[in-house]
Amino acid sequence: MSTKNSTRSGPKTPARRAAATAPEAPSKAARPLALQLEADNDHLASLCGPLDENLRQIAQAYGVEIARRGTRFTVRGVQARPAARALRWFHERAAQGPLSLDTLQLGLVELGARAGGASGGAPDLPELPPVDDASLSLRTRKTDLRPRTPRQRDYLNAILKHDVTFGVGPAGTGKTWLAVACAIDALERESVSRLVLTRPAVEAGERLGFLPGDLVQKVDPYLRPLYDALYDLLGFERTQRLFEKQTIEIAPLAYMRGRTLNHAFIILDEAQNTTPEQMKMFLTRIGFGSKAVINGDPSQVDLPKGHQSGLLHALDVLDDVPGIAQTRFTSRDVVRHPLVGRIVEAYERAGDHVS
Repeated sequence: MSTKNSTRSGPKTPARRAAATAPEAPSKAARPLALQLEADNDHLASLCGPLDENLRQIAQAYGVEIARRGTRFTVRGVQARPAARALRWFHERAAQGPLSLDTLQLGLVELGARAGGASGGAPDLPELPPVDDASLSLRTRKTDLRPRTPRQRDYLNAILKHDVTFGVGPAGTGKTWLAVACAIDALERESVSRLVLTRPAVEAGERLGFLPGDLVQKVDPYLRPLYDALYDLLGFERTQRLFEKQTIEIAPLAYMRGRTLNHAFIILDEAQNTTPEQMKMFLTRIGFGSKAVINGDPSQVDLPKGHQSGLLHALDVLDDVPGIAQTRFTSRDVVRHPLVGRIVEAYERAGDHVS
């Protein structure tokens, strides 16, 4: 079994020495960096994580080796300087509370840490623009949200400033979740009176009659990601109340035909699986006082062979139309497990668009 992508670990010495290694050995020419981080035992345990798992995650993200003896850390590798700065950044975060693995992985995304990507390594921290703009805070019932990456910030800005926004990019970049958060924010601020969320049920070819149950039961599996985002942001009980009042509506794209949606926040998800005719139909549903967000991943088209994607067609046709914005995400914007970003990059390099 190959150990190229594994981490090295071993028994700790009495001096509490630990090491976290990257998938590949650091360059011999790289000068190691040493830093002293003042911390009590609880702070240090939060920073390093169980069995130094947090250190291993940082080392893997930057392609370096991190060794620790007490509160003294040594970083070796080509990206030692940005990795050391990231370590200081997480040290400050750990002082504010427990640094869970989820928090650390999202923090690595915020810092733009991606070793071995198309750019050849993780960027130095000062080059990253800040993304904690207070003006981009979104209000939901459960929490206030802010963008985690520069591209997410651009995406939110586009939604706020345009009536129609396209979000295009790989899975895991937060397109759907942020769009739903923007919709809830607009509803909480009473900028709109209702939310309409839709997506094509392409797996059933929009022919749902053969499925058992009523309309809701037929389309529920295809709309589940939208429900998940609503439950995360509003909670189950409040979401159900808004459904009962018809303030929130989720329906397959085929049921949008013939309607005009005024004072609504409309989200079309999985738009790559629309046809050009369906996309045109959707865009012409927009009424007065409404916003529309169209999200999709061109690499995951499930349409029958020979059918053109309505998303790709619309991006080309509407490229220069005033009032319409396009935000394109990349694998560097993935905010799921860091491994997801590397998987997306590998498929992009291979030119293989299997979903």
